[in-house]
Amino acid sequence: MKYLEQLCAIGSRTTGTPGMVQQQQLLQAHFEKLGGNIVWQTFQHRHPKTGEPVEVKNLIVQWHPDRKERVVLCSHYDTRPYPDLDPKNRFGLFVGANDGASSTAALMELGHAMKDKSITIGVDFVFFDAEELVYGDQNGEFFVGSTYFSQQYVAEPPPYRYRAGILLDMIGDKNLQIYYDEVGFRYAPQIAREVWEIAKGLGIKEFTPRVVHAVRDDHLPMNEIAKIPTIDIIDFDYPTSSTRVRGYWHTMADTPDKCSGDSITKVLAAVLEWLKRQKS
Repeated sequence: MKYLEQLCAIGSRTTGTPGMVQQQQLLQAHFEKLGGNIVWQTFQHRHPKTGEPVEVKNLIVQWHPDRKERVVLCSHYDTRPYPDLDPKNRFGLFVGANDGASSTAALMELGHAMKDKSITIGVDFVFFDAEELVYGDQNGEFFVGSTYFSQQYVAEPPPYRYRAGILLDMIGDKNLQIYYDEVGFRYAPQIAREVWEIAKGLGIKEFTPRVVHAVRDDHLPMNEIAKIPTIDIIDFDYPTSSTRVRGYWHTMADTPDKCSGDSITKVLAAVLEWLKRQKS
């Protein structure tokens, strides 16, 4: 939770802004201190508002880069430019506590466990930039960073392969409710069943093995372009699923007080146990 608060204290972390640069510096220092190998994947993209080139930077943190059998854990770490669903101010400050910071903070925390000797497979954390560099529904593109990452994985195959992927998104909600995502379950049903069964075994009742939403997210290009079977662990109902209300989503109310370190920890517990079961 402290990592989430630290990220939100930066303010907006939209692609190409000073806030994003500050976040990138923070993450590089954090993971270097933990012993991760840092790789930046940098490219230019047309800014949807100005038409000028904007620098997009995916951050890849490699653990045991010598291992050929690998899995990838992902998060988008950019924030939406504006809280365009806010009922009072659609152009106010959007800090994305749950939508961006929660999954990024989760991987910051998980970095502390990467020296665990029971993890025998190679692991890469990938932070996608420009997941939602969008100004209004018709002005911008989604999944820019993950699409580029996936295209490069195919065009310039690395000397290793990703066996599987897990995307984390919006996992900080105090009222955590995690269901199968239809897209991830369609492409990677075995991985989804494994993670949800692990959660059940750990007594984490917030994971329900039932498809509720079909979520368009960074796992789409991972599955469709890179052909890496990837699921999405996401609580798309924010704050509640019983009324299908996403009252804080893409609003100024997506702030740290709506989030819980306990929720993030429950997701991490299931992911960490899944990692330990991936034998090279």
